[in-house]
Formats: sequence, structure tokens, C-alpha cells
Amino acid sequence: MGRTLTKPATKATEKTSLHLRIDFGGERSIGPGKIRLLELINETGSISAAGRALEMSYRQAWLLIDELNKMFREPVVTAQTGGGGGGGAVVTETGNDIVRLYREMERRAYGASTPEMRSLARLLTPPADKLH
Repeated sequence: MGRTLTKPATKATEKTSLHLRIDFGGERSIGPGKIRLLELINETGSISAAGRALEMSYRQAWLLIDELNKMFREPVVTAQTGGGGGGGAVVTETGNDIVRLYREMERRAYGASTPEMRSLARLLTPPADKLH
């Protein structure tokens, strides 16, 4: 799920990437941060571990998850109780669908925009380390 979409065909766009933010109105949106948070919860089974990986507090990560859970008809992340570690968090089927759909849109947008990104990259000044 954690596919990186920064594998362009030319050196001109070697470090170029494209990120989508989808605004649904009413201050409801999803973008690369929330999607990556869901991916990390999938990987770690923990909101706090996912938040740490993104260098955010547990509260900030929890607030983003709460926002996502309220935004969609079905929960995106649910609590998992029990176990020796005291439980954790699980990304639901709806949450996984959101990640999959978002990454597919991102992949398509990247593919469709590659010529324009190459053109923009050619207009950039050279990186400072290549000026000398």
C-alpha cells in the first residue's frame, strides 16, 4: 500500500512528485497526510506509533482519525481491544478502500501529468550543489 509515486522516466523529474488533496466541501478533505497515517496504522496496528512515524502527537493523529471517521458513512479506523499489549487500532475495509482509491487517483494523475512536470522541471534553476 505504501507505494511511492516518485519514479519518473527522466532525470529532469527525478525528485518530482505529485500530491493530491481532495476537498469534499464543508472542511472535509483527504490528502497525502491522512492517507499516509492510515497506511502506517495498517503497518503498525497503532495510532500512536503511526503518529510518531509522522512526527505528530498522539492527539493530533487521533484527531485526524476522528475527523475521517466522522467524514465517511462507516468507520475508517476502529479500536482493537485486548492482547498482551492492550489492543491497538485497525483500518477497516472502508479505510482500506479509501487508501486504495486515493493511491489509484494519485497514480493516474501522475501519469497524466508527467509531460507537464518534465516541462516545469526544465524551467527550474539548477540545484545549488550543481552550480559550482
